[in-house]
Amino acid sequence: MAGLAVIAAARVRSSAPASAAGGPLLRAAPGEAPRPAVSAGPDDLRALRAKGLSLPLPGLEPAALRDTFGDAREGGAHEAIDIMAPRGTPVTAVEDGTVARIFRGSRGGLTVYQYDPDATYCYYYAHLDRYAPGLREGAPIRRGDVLGYVGTTGNAPPGAPHLHFAIYRLGSPPRWWQGAAVNPFEVWRRAD
Repeated sequence: MAGLAVIAAARVRSSAPASAAGGPLLRAAPGEAPRPAVSAGPDDLRALRAKGLSLPLPGLEPAALRDTFGDAREGGAHEAIDIMAPRGTPVTAVEDGTVARIFRGSRGGLTVYQYDPDATYCYYYAHLDRYAPGLREGAPIRRGDVLGYVGTTGNAPPGAPHLHFAIYRLGSPPRWWQGAAVNPFEVWRRAD
C-alpha cells in the first residue's frame, strides 16, 4: 500500500512503564504492580516465523517496516513497532485465533488483544479509530479478518494515525496483560 511509513520514534510514547533499573516492565492488570520484562528469545522468533504471520495492514510489505521496538519512549522502552497508515485503513488479524480482550486504555486507546490458536502468543493492536462491526471478546477469528481501523486514540499524536503492533509470549495461565515481548520487526525481517 502506497504511503505506509513508520512514525519517528520521538513522536510516540510507550505503553510500557520503566523499572527502577530502566528496563521495560510487563503490562499489569489494574491494581497489580508491573514486573520486569524478559524479552522473548530466538525460539520464539523461530516459532513465530514458522507460523508465516500475515502483516496487519492490507498491501503492507515487510520492506516498509522500521524497527522501533527498543526505542525510548516516555515511561520506558517501546515493545512494539509503529506502522503509519491513513486513518481508517483496515487492521487485520495476523493469524487465526481468539479475541482475548477488547479494551480502551489511556495509552493504547482502542485496542484488541488476540490469542493465537494455542494461547501461546498474544498479538496487540492499538490506537484504533474504531472496531470492526460485531467484534466481541471470545470470538474466534481467522487470519485476515478485520479487527478495526487505524486511528489515533490513546496517546497517539492526533496528526499521525498509525497502528501500534506488539507480540507477547504468554505465561501459564495466559493473561492478556502479561507476557514476554517479541520484536515483530524481527519476526518479519528476512533471515540473513
